[in-house]
Amino acid sequence: MNLRGRAWKFGDDVDTDAIIPARYLNTSDPAALASHCMEDADPGFAGAVRAGDVIIGGRNFGCGSSREHAPVSIKAAGVSCVIAQSFARIFYRNAFNMGLPILESPEASESIQTGDDIEVDLGKGLIVNHSRGQTYSAQPIPPFMQELLRVGGLMPYVRKQMAEGEGENNA
Repeated sequence: MNLRGRAWKFGDDVDTDAIIPARYLNTSDPAALASHCMEDADPGFAGAVRAGDVIIGGRNFGCGSSREHAPVSIKAAGVSCVIAQSFARIFYRNAFNMGLPILESPEASESIQTGDDIEVDLGKGLIVNHSRGQTYSAQPIPPFMQELLRVGGLMPYVRKQMAEGEGENNA
């Protein structure tokens, strides 16, 4: 799975309240959440982000509460991937559950700047910065997790597995 987009760089310890402020948690509508994505970190982000863009974080991206609204808002805003030096563990799990690809790469996190043209190969764990002519590595996403992302997250994956299982039982 290859992704390509413009980079948006944020720093260390970007918490879930910066990703989607608590004042907007009265909805679970992805489009409504997307309109406020990263609002407290960069007020212009939601209006300027384009489909396919990539968020670059520092250490401990997604720390704070365990709200699933955070990866939902990022994904619904059109962000194709988040690359960071490290992720808070609950955010890491929630991102995959919601179908948002994330990669840990300290080198990419350090070197990539806002506006850089980034291409990501999730299966190989390769990150190419076309703007700077640099390539970085990350742990490749295993095929099972790529399938989880391809179908849109954990719940769609489970529904698909159940439907396939029902088809086998009826054969």
